[in-house]
Amino acid sequence: MKTNERGFALVAVLMVLALLGIVGAEFAYSMRLEASAMQSWRDNLAAAHLAEAAVEQALRELSADFKIVGLAEDGQLAFYTAERLPIARLPRTRVPLGPGEYSYVITDEQARINVNRATPERLDKVLQCLGVDKIVRDQIVDSILDWRDPNDEHRLNGAESEDYYLKLPTPYRARNADLESIHELLQIKAVTRAIFDGAGGRPGLVDVLTTRGPTQEILNVNTVTPVAMCGLGLAEAQVSVITQQRRLVPYAPPPTNLGANFVVTSSLFRIEAEGLIQGKLRASVTALVQKPPEPTAAITVLEWSGIR
Repeated sequence: MKTNERGFALVAVLMVLALLGIVGAEFAYSMRLEASAMQSWRDNLAAAHLAEAAVEQALRELSADFKIVGLAEDGQLAFYTAERLPIARLPRTRVPLGPGEYSYVITDEQARINVNRATPERLDKVLQCLGVDKIVRDQIVDSILDWRDPNDEHRLNGAESEDYYLKLPTPYRARNADLESIHELLQIKAVTRAIFDGAGGRPGLVDVLTTRGPTQEILNVNTVTPVAMCGLGLAEAQVSVITQQRRLVPYAPPPTNLGANFVVTSSLFRIEAEGLIQGKLRASVTALVQKPPEPTAAITVLEWSGIR
């Protein structure tokens, strides 16, 4: 074999080896990518089951025969007997289970004002208590009323489908009926994420308003938030007395000077649950549930939303 032929054969072999190396590297990369995707899918699925397990644990707490609902020293919801004795609370934070952990928070929906029943004056007062400017308050109040009413005629500062929502980059129609979920507020004109979630340590609409509850404003004096009390028109001194007193011991019955708008227990609750894998949040669930007056009756899930 001539020298140039041997050189050509060597180059050909090297090219084949390089090609095999590239194919092998690509195959190894694809396998790692597929394995990573499969692991992520398994983690998300496991986290979703952990979040659902957290909801079940919360329902177990809510099935207790409590007569009073209040707040513990750490600010979490607590349950009491008629004699105002605390009922033992189950672990709620970073509870190990199977491949990960779960956490959940229970809050009282009767600590919030029903946005579907609130008057324009009540909505304006709530927004004022949250520190929202007058111009923005007028837009939000009128837009909520337009969203709730059955017609397509917008108020002075409000919005309806034809004049506003259908002209947005992602168009949609106003419901023209009661809000079904509190997160629906984010679709309403002038309601920003900061106003909804709160900012700078200040609560937001999600902490003060609900879409569920009695037709009349009946709130739990032991859990109602200071902003909700402000929205109801209570003076700052009254709010201070209530929050200080219930921190020592829950009210039973409510103070007589507050009228008939307050009770000491609740039947509507919001459960916010999380599933964690290796300490990282991988799934969350929010459920609104109603506890029936009969101790043996099943708790009803009114609303369920999950994020993976």
